[in-house]
Formats: sequence, C-alpha cells, structure tokens
Amino acid sequence: MTQSPAMDLSFNQDPAWLDREYNNRALVPDHPAYFERWAEASKQARERGGALVDVRYGHGPLEQLDIFPAQGAAGAAPGLFFIHGGYWRALDKADHSFLAPLFQQLGVCVVVANYALAPAITIPGITLQMVQALAWTHRHIAAHGGDPSRITVAGHSAGGHLAAMMLACRWPGGGADLPASLVRNALSISGVFDLEPVRLAPFVQPSLKLTPDQVRKASPARLPSPGLRQGRGALVAVAGGDESGEFRRQNRLIREAWGAEVVPVCEDLPGLNHFSVLDALVTPGHRLHTLARGLLGV
Repeated sequence: MTQSPAMDLSFNQDPAWLDREYNNRALVPDHPAYFERWAEASKQARERGGALVDVRYGHGPLEQLDIFPAQGAAGAAPGLFFIHGGYWRALDKADHSFLAPLFQQLGVCVVVANYALAPAITIPGITLQMVQALAWTHRHIAAHGGDPSRITVAGHSAGGHLAAMMLACRWPGGGADLPASLVRNALSISGVFDLEPVRLAPFVQPSLKLTPDQVRKASPARLPSPGLRQGRGALVAVAGGDESGEFRRQNRLIREAWGAEVVPVCEDLPGLNHFSVLDALVTPGHRLHTLARGLLGV
C-alpha cells in the first residue's frame, strides 16, 4: 500500500505560527511541575528494587535501556517498550520509570529506552538506535520473563513518532533472526508524523538540523502503510484534546496516510494537554490506559 494521493500535507508555514503551535512547553506554562513529579515518581519506581537499569543495547552514547520485569505473571509476559519524548533533544529514560509499576502489576515486562540526543545525532540516526534497541529486546526479553512475540511499542511526542517508525520497520533487514512481526502493535501518544513543520519551526531548528531528505525518510505519514500481517497488529494514535491544532492535525494525518485498518483508533482525548496526556497512560480506568491494556492483552 502506498501513500494516499489525496492526503493533504499542507500547513501554515509562518515561522511564528509554527513556534506557537509546536512549542509545547510554552503552551503549558506549568510543565515544570509535570517533570518534577515524573522525576520523583520515577526515582521511587527504581528504588523499589528488581529493575535492571542502564543495560547496554549498543556501544554508542546513551544506548542504554531499563528493564522492569513483570510481577506475578503466569508464563511469559507481554512486553511494553516505551520511548520518551523531548523533541529528540531532551529528557531521559530515567524521567519515565514512573510508567512501569502499574504495568508490572498487570503482568507486563516494561522496557524504557534511551537514545542519543540532537544535535549530536540526527532523527534518522535516533530511529536506527531504536531499531537496535528493539532488536536487542526481542533477543533478550525472554531472559527477563518477557515474550518476544508480544512486544508493544509505545511512545510520547517524539517517542510517538519513533513508535510509528518501529511499526513500519522492515525487521528482517536488521538481522536474519528478526521476524517481520517483531513489533506486535504500537501506541503513539501526541506523535509527530510529518516532520516538515518541525523542520521549519525556528525554536527547534538549531538543534534538530532537519533536512528535506531526512523529512522524507523519517516521516511516518510520508512512508508506505505497513499494512497488517499475521502477528502484527495496528497503531493506536491519540493526542490531548487541549493540545494545539497542529498536534491534533498530526494525529489525524497518520490515519489518512496509513488507513483506518492500520490505524483503527485515532482520537483526541478531552481535557488533556501535551503533558497530562502521558499521565493518563497510568490512570486506571482512563480511556488511554484501557487502550494500552487492549494492545498488551492484559
């Protein structure tokens, strides 16, 4: 399946407008409170014991991941591989350990990955790091009680972009032992699927240094739909209902690009901004948490 010729990739290219639409920290003035709370909860999650932190999946800078084994799982546990946001240039896996405990209690093995940050690396380079990290996870998760055939990838913001890229990856090209359905399904939370507006947004240009060629190669909405195959399911795409119009447009864009079969859920979640939407992932009973459990089968 190829990109739909009817898909509209146009947007307002005024630099000031792009900065207003894409600068989430400016849009949510109390964002430091989210980061502080996440950091404290993440510290507590790691201090509970049982986690394996800073496990190397490669030899480059920040090519490390944390593993939080499932609790009380009967048999091999489904795996949740989480990719953090921060516009590919900020934040760390250690800021997101808070996501693990609830899913561990549900019998899920949680893996939280790091990647090198721009401008030391390009977005295509970060994408390849995540390919490497997921290949490592597939090969080693069984040693930590996880099921390599049931890996769900989830990501927030820049991580949502990377999660979609992982679903689209042609895995056998990365190793003869890697199955085409290595990623069972994916969850993108406030993802960016067309990088062209980001390339033109002044507030991130100096660090991301995106080129038109990189936009073509690393924009999920500009890539062919991965389709469905045995063992590999769909992409669930959500954004906060209180996010900017551009983030909500980006969320719709991936369904337009890949089709409703591959993206059966494409929703704006009412009352949530770019940061509170991630809290919803670990709020029992919330629509986003329920969607994640559905993908994981727990």
